[in-house]
Amino acid sequence: MRLFKSRKIYYLYNPNTLNYERVYPSAKDRFFVVLRHLSIGIVIGIGVFILFMYAFDSPMEALLRKENKLLETQYEILSRRLDDALQILDDIQQRDENLYRAIFQTESIPESVRKSGFGGSNRYEHLMTLSHAELVIATTKKIDMLRKQLYIQSNSFEELIGLGKNMEERNKCIPAIQPVSNKDLRQTASGYGMRLDPIYRTLRFHSGMDFSAPVGTDIYATGNGKVIFASWKQSNGNCIVIDHGYGFQTLYGHLSHFKAKVGQVVTRGEVIGYVGNTGKSTGPHLHYEVLVKGRPDNPSKYYYMDLTPEEYDQMLQIAENHGQVMD
Repeated sequence: MRLFKSRKIYYLYNPNTLNYERVYPSAKDRFFVVLRHLSIGIVIGIGVFILFMYAFDSPMEALLRKENKLLETQYEILSRRLDDALQILDDIQQRDENLYRAIFQTESIPESVRKSGFGGSNRYEHLMTLSHAELVIATTKKIDMLRKQLYIQSNSFEELIGLGKNMEERNKCIPAIQPVSNKDLRQTASGYGMRLDPIYRTLRFHSGMDFSAPVGTDIYATGNGKVIFASWKQSNGNCIVIDHGYGFQTLYGHLSHFKAKVGQVVTRGEVIGYVGNTGKSTGPHLHYEVLVKGRPDNPSKYYYMDLTPEEYDQMLQIAENHGQVMD
């Protein structure tokens, strides 16, 4: 006997009758056929689904992928713009330090304050779970840095604006003339810096300038201020110290006698005393110092209101003389 199938109709060959006789499958056979076909369909369907899932994006996934790419591009553009803004701000800070603060002779803002970071290692931890976390965190850090530096620079400009409003009064107080009449510069005896001591014959730092002049020569206040000291001082003999405010003080040493007294308010050009030869001195002269925030500064930098540009240049050359001092 041989089973013959035709269009899902089964026939069985009967050798006795020499004919094909139709066979009717049982319900069990039909169930297993259906189950087999269904299983094959499910497997094929799962395979096709997996293939499409990995090979092709769904409309929502494609939209999300496009949005992520757009966000990444926007962050990169923002990061570049922040770099440009930080560079411009750095130029402003350099100008603030080297020009504006130099003009007003005020203290600079330390680099450690301008460029300091933010404390706490967990400040950006909440951003770690985002896609492109490194780019987002780097951009956020730049924004925070820009915001902080802008705040510091804004305060700096506010301070400079305040100084600018007081500039006229400040200019009157800055020591800006020579302390003795020295138009021809011949009274300039010794400048600021390392000089030869006239007594000990060794090099030492000379914290001011010496002006040779006859005893009794007028000594002038070099800027508006208040006399805070007028007495004997070791090495300097009879000495006057004027506080001009704004961090400036001037010292006048080796006077023969005083005209101004402690507590007196003086103006630039006013006679405060007379040249002498008191204290540690090798001859009649005035020892003159300019102190900025308590530290000696080169007095020759401050004669710009008393001399022409040519005379000022000549004074600087004379002050560079490294010869012997008079005290």
